[in-house]
Amino acid sequence: MTTENDGVRDALSEQPFVTHLLELRDRLLRAVIAVGVIFASLFYFNNDIYVMVAGPLMAHLPEGSSMIATEVASPFLTPFKLTLMASMFLGMPFILYQVWSFIAPGLYKHEKRLMIPLVASSAFLFYLGVAFAYFVVFPLVFAFMAGTTPEGVVMATDIAKYLDFVLSLFFAFGLAFEVPIATIILVSMGMTTPDKLVEKRPYIIVGAFCLGMLLTPPDVISQTLLALPMWILFEIGVFFSRIIKRDKDRREEADDSDESESEAASPEKPGPGAPAAAAFVTDPAFEVDDSPLDLDRFTPLTEEELDAELDAIEAEEDEEEVSDLGESDGEELYDDVIDEKLRRVQALRDEGEEVKARGLLYEILGEANEEQAKVARNILDQLDEDY
Repeated sequence: MTTENDGVRDALSEQPFVTHLLELRDRLLRAVIAVGVIFASLFYFNNDIYVMVAGPLMAHLPEGSSMIATEVASPFLTPFKLTLMASMFLGMPFILYQVWSFIAPGLYKHEKRLMIPLVASSAFLFYLGVAFAYFVVFPLVFAFMAGTTPEGVVMATDIAKYLDFVLSLFFAFGLAFEVPIATIILVSMGMTTPDKLVEKRPYIIVGAFCLGMLLTPPDVISQTLLALPMWILFEIGVFFSRIIKRDKDRREEADDSDESESEAASPEKPGPGAPAAAAFVTDPAFEVDDSPLDLDRFTPLTEEELDAELDAIEAEEDEEEVSDLGESDGEELYDDVIDEKLRRVQALRDEGEEVKARGLLYEILGEANEEQAKVARNILDQLDEDY
C-alpha cells in the first residue's frame, strides 16, 4: 500500500533535466520557425524596407547627394540584414510567448499574476521606444548632422554604416523604455523601496545622462532625447511600484490574520517546556499480595488438565491474531482517509483556497502517520514560500 496519493506525488516531484532541455528545444524551434516564416514573407520587399528606414536621413541629404555602398556585397547583405532584424522585431510577441510558456509551470500563482502584465508591457514599451527613435529622434539628429556638415564636404553615408547606426539607436531607445519594468521588478523582489528610489533621484538623473552618452552617437541631441524619457519613465515606474507594494502589504497582512485564526482554531500542541507525561502508571497486575502463601493451592496438573490448558492458550493466541488482522485492516482504511484528505488539500490549492488548505493540513498532522505527516509538512512549506 502506498501512503502518498498520485496527486500529491505529482505536485512534489520534479521532472528530469533532460525533459526541460527537450521542452526548451521545442520552444526555440517554434520561435525560429515563426521568424523564418516572417522573413520569407518580407524578403521580397527588403529593398523597400531599407528605403523606408533610410527615409529620415534621405530627407535631410543635400540635393544631388545620395547614400553609397563602399563594399561589393553591401547592396545585398545590408537589406538582407535589415529584413532579418525586422522579422525578429515583428515576431517578438510570439518569441516572448514561447519563453513565458517555458517558465510559467515553475512559477507560483502570485508570480504568474505579476509576470503576465510585465511581459506584455515590456514588449509594448520596447516597440514604443523604437517608434520614438524613428519618428522623433532621427529627424532631429539627421537635421543637426546635415546642418553641421563642413563646407566642401559631401554628406554621402554608407548604407552598412547607416544600418549599424540605426540598429544601435533602436536597441538603445527600446532598452531605455524598459526602465518602469526594471523599477517594478526591483521593488517586487524587495531589493529596494519606492521611498529609497525617490531619495536617489539626483543620482538616477545623472546616470540617465551618462547612459545616454554611452548608448547614443556622440551628439548632445540624441543623448538628451534618450536621458529625458528615461527620467520620465523612472517616475512612472516609481508611481506603479508604490501601488504594487501597497497591494502586496495588504495581501501579506490578510494572510497573517488568516494564519493566526487557523492556528487559534487548531488543537494546541505541547511546547518544548511542557511537562512530560508520567513514565509509569499503576497497574493492578503488578500489585504485591502480602497475604501468607497457601501451599495447598499449588497442586500438580494431570496430563488431561495440562492438555486442556494448552488448548485454551492456543485458542487465545488465534483470537489475538484475528484481532490483529482486523486492526491492520482498520489502519489501512484510516490511511486511505488521510490520503483522501491530502487529495482535498491539492484540490484546494488548485482553486486558490490556501487558507482552507492550511487548516486541513494542520488537521492531517495530528492524525497521519510519519510518511503522511512528512508530505503534509512539505506542502505547508510550499504554501509558506508562495507568500
